[in-house]
Formats: sequence, structure tokens, C-alpha cells
Amino acid sequence: MDFIKQYIIQSISAASNNLRLDTQKIEVVSLIRELIAKADNLEKEIKLMKTSTELSTFAIRLDEIYRYLSQGTIDLLKISDKFKEHSQYLISDLSRLLDAVNPTSFRETVSKIRENGLTKDFDNNINITSRNTDESHFEKSETDILKEKIIMEDEPVEPGTLFQNFEEAILQPIKNVDELLKTLLVSNPDPEELIKCCEILESNGNLAEERGFEIISNMNNIVAKGLLLIRANELTPTKEIVESMRACLIVIVAVVKGKDVDITSYLNRAESFGRQIKSIKIEG
Repeated sequence: MDFIKQYIIQSISAASNNLRLDTQKIEVVSLIRELIAKADNLEKEIKLMKTSTELSTFAIRLDEIYRYLSQGTIDLLKISDKFKEHSQYLISDLSRLLDAVNPTSFRETVSKIRENGLTKDFDNNINITSRNTDESHFEKSETDILKEKIIMEDEPVEPGTLFQNFEEAILQPIKNVDELLKTLLVSNPDPEELIKCCEILESNGNLAEERGFEIISNMNNIVAKGLLLIRANELTPTKEIVESMRACLIVIVAVVKGKDVDITSYLNRAESFGRQIKSIKIEG
């Protein structure tokens, strides 16, 4: 078994040791370990898991660990500390997953996502070029509105927690950036304010990358580039564009706070938007 699989399996085991598990939950943990151990393409398996309501939040955490291990050079002097950090961060997500599934439903979920392959993609639904797109179809349901309220609501970070400083740094600017995005729909942005927000988001993207949280890093960088493109008049802040950027913020908050809310649709929209703007160059 390769190093990445061993690392992830052992981090799951370490996280599970901090939970009180009954027989069914122990079996689900074994199934998760088996899924990872037997995966022909672990990256694809994790990506498929991210399309499932039950598995998505846990899969996002696994994806962060996978990317940390597979991209760049690993500092062997710090690997023990990183392992403890990753295992600690898995505890709450693993706990919620084990509360949501049993061995039978877990097997059914895995079978379903494999049959469906990589499901719904927003690439064909987000128009980043039209300045006069009819967006009357882009209306949120009451469920989506409530879900966003739950995720984005203010709540204090408990003092003394392991990741207190990191969480505070990542979450602190989110509310202001969210308000800025909303104003883009009704007024011209202040170029200096856009630059300031971009600098903060890029800084937090780098901080998250240093800590091994690739998803959080990517979401910060996508919003930062989107704002820079808007400032350079390379991107028009339509409703769809703004909501795609807000989806990035929602993913950041949900992951950092460990919210027990399905964010699959937000993650899909955010990642699709990121792929679309990746190749756009900023002139000047």
C-alpha cells in the first residue's frame, strides 16, 4: 500500500479512536478504510465522494489531506505534527458521517456515486461572458436561503481550541467580502476596496495552503482572482457570477466551522467557476 493511502487510513483510525463507537459505526469505519485501501484511483474516489450529500463534508477533508500529501514537498520534520493536526480535524466530520449512515446505507451511497460517475457539473450553466444574461431563472429556494443563513451566521470561536488563530484569520474577512459581493450587483465597486479584499484573500489562501487545507486555499484564491478580473473589467459581476463567488465563501465557512450542512452544490459551483476563470489573463 502506498504512503498516501496508509497516511489517510491511519489518520481516520486515529480520529475514530477519539469517538465512542457502536458495532455499526465501527463497521462503517472499516468500510471507509477498505474503500481507500482498494481504490485504483484515490483522487477520483474522493472526488466522487464529494458529490454525495452524506459524504461530501468528510470527503472535502480527505481531499485536503490528499492534496497536502500529493502536491509539493513534504517536510518530514513536521510530518508527525501534520498527522496529529489532520487526525484532529477529521474527528468532527467523521462523527457526523457516522451519525448519518449505517453500513447498508454507506454501501448503497458508494454504489450509487460510482454508477452515476461525476455527476452534475455547472460548467454549462455559468455564463461568465454575457453582460445581458437573463437571470430570472437563478432564484434560490427557501431551503437554500435557510442553509446559507445557518452557514454564514456569526458565532464566536471558542477560546482555547486547537485551530483558534487559524479559524479567526480565515473567517474574519468573510462577512465584509460577502457584503462587497452583494453591492457589486447594484453599484460600481471601489477599486481600492477590491484590491484590499484581494490582498487579504490571497494572504489567507497562502495561510491555508501552508496548513494543508487546499480547499480553503482554493476558495480564497478563486474569489481573489474574480475580484481582480472585475476590477480589470475582464469579468462582469452578474447575479450568477456573484453567487458563484459567494459559493466559495460559503464553502470556506462551512469547512472551517465544520457545519453539518450539505454544501455539495456550492462546492460544485465554486470549483466550476474557478476552472472557468483560471485561463483568463488580467491585463494591465
